[in-house]
Amino acid sequence: MTRSLAGCSTALVTPFAADGSVDVVTLGAFVEWQIAEGIDGLVPVGSTGEAATMTLEERLLVARVTAERANGRVPVIAGAGGNDTAVAIATSKAMAGTGATHLLHVSPAYSKPPQRGILAHFRAVADASPLPIVVYNVPGRTASNVEAETTLALAEHPNICAVKEASGNLAQISEIIRHAPAGFEVLSGDDGLTLAVIAAGGHGLISVVSNAVPRAMAALCRTAAAGSAVDARALHLKLHALCQSAFCESNPIPIKAAVAMLGKIENRLRLPLVAMDPKHEPRLRASLVDAGALAS
Repeated sequence: MTRSLAGCSTALVTPFAADGSVDVVTLGAFVEWQIAEGIDGLVPVGSTGEAATMTLEERLLVARVTAERANGRVPVIAGAGGNDTAVAIATSKAMAGTGATHLLHVSPAYSKPPQRGILAHFRAVADASPLPIVVYNVPGRTASNVEAETTLALAEHPNICAVKEASGNLAQISEIIRHAPAGFEVLSGDDGLTLAVIAAGGHGLISVVSNAVPRAMAALCRTAAAGSAVDARALHLKLHALCQSAFCESNPIPIKAAVAMLGKIENRLRLPLVAMDPKHEPRLRASLVDAGALAS
């Protein structure tokens, strides 16, 4: 149906200029670096990209710049989700013109629909979308879980190709992997669970941490998928501290600080997000050293 999303895709941060606008020059350079480091896919304008505080025009701009710089080298899975199904459909149609290859749709937040409402929402979006859909389950943000049975029902839709599973529930994720139809890919949405999900039969990861360490996170996914247990475990443990410190405050506050420490972007966020509390800086910096991203 579509190209595989296996491996590690980066949920991209969005660089902002001093005046608060999207810094397209820095974004383009960041995309090039990610691809040069061996990342398998790019996910612009998700929650890590601060899409919630961006206009539709800005979201389309970021997706377009990402797709243009990727130039077909890796999939581009653009965030297009929303709480209003009609708006999510309209956004999907607009995003199709950016050059993205897939769309990421989060389960509706705040409304807390029952499972039959979640099913109806995703089916309506998938029916109307010009691009294949990746379902995003992140109960910590949406306040509702997409249950395994619901995900498996959605997996039967011809225009729904994968799930980004960030429930943190390995039993639920394993149930999806166990019963998923051929061609439907299960992607971890939690960096710290990457090894466990791939070992259970998952296909990869949509990563926050790979903003700072794309080569290492991609290597972890590939090594785990190859069944090299000893090497995969060593990479997992090397990255463990960063996978923890990158979430010491709400995402993307810490990861933007980390990428700024590497000199790739300026550490600018949009309200209501604010810069990371300085008390976390030593821990975050030390974890970047442990991961091999910074010299000690």
